Amino acid sequence: MARAAGEVSAVSDLPSSFSTVDPFGQAGRGAPAAGQIPAPARQAESGRSVRRCYLRERKKGGLALGPTRRGKGTKIVAVAAGNSLPLAVSVQSASPAECQLVEEVLAGSFLDELPARLIGDKAYDSDALDQKLESEYGIELIAPNRRKRSKTQDGRKLRRYRKRWKVERLFAWLHTFRRLVTRWEYHIQNFLGFVHLACIHLLLRRL
Repeated sequence: MARAAGEVSAVSDLPSSFSTVDPFGQAGRGAPAAGQIPAPARQAESGRSVRRCYLRERKKGGLALGPTRRGKGTKIVAVAAGNSLPLAVSVQSASPAECQLVEEVLAGSFLDELPARLIGDKAYDSDALDQKLESEYGIELIAPNRRKRSKTQDGRKLRRYRKRWKVERLFAWLHTFRRLVTRWEYHIQNFLGFVHLACIHLLLRRL
């Protein structure tokens, strides 16, 4: 801009300068004229409603929510590889037991082929689940038996249970994403989308 700025003409209808401020922080129109009584300051009244706002106490809700020991929640069920990278993931209600959610997580696998064996904790100890995975999917499930139950697996197979820390490391990586530590989404599809984004981030960073 090479030209010099021109003169600005005075505008006659500009408001007067602010000289007073009321108790509510609003600027006044100026000092009262001589002989006029200033208007009393408006006092704040308790219990007044907020304009254009509707406040109501309401419990959090949404789909795929189930009761837990600490309230309501959603489970993230995942299958991890030997390097702790995710192979399959799903989100389900916290109410059902883990042995009832295995087929759901297998349906959300990222690969075309399913693993030959799965290693789970005591929550996956179920004879019906073992037979179903073996007959329909050809998967061997290795899980230690719960208390007061006869031994159905020998010690040699259970040696692989020592590698379960690898799936625990996957959940430790997922919990570094604050969006997954606490579910804020009402729709379960949105929460599942954030879980998929976290898995993609882990795969791109470590492959």
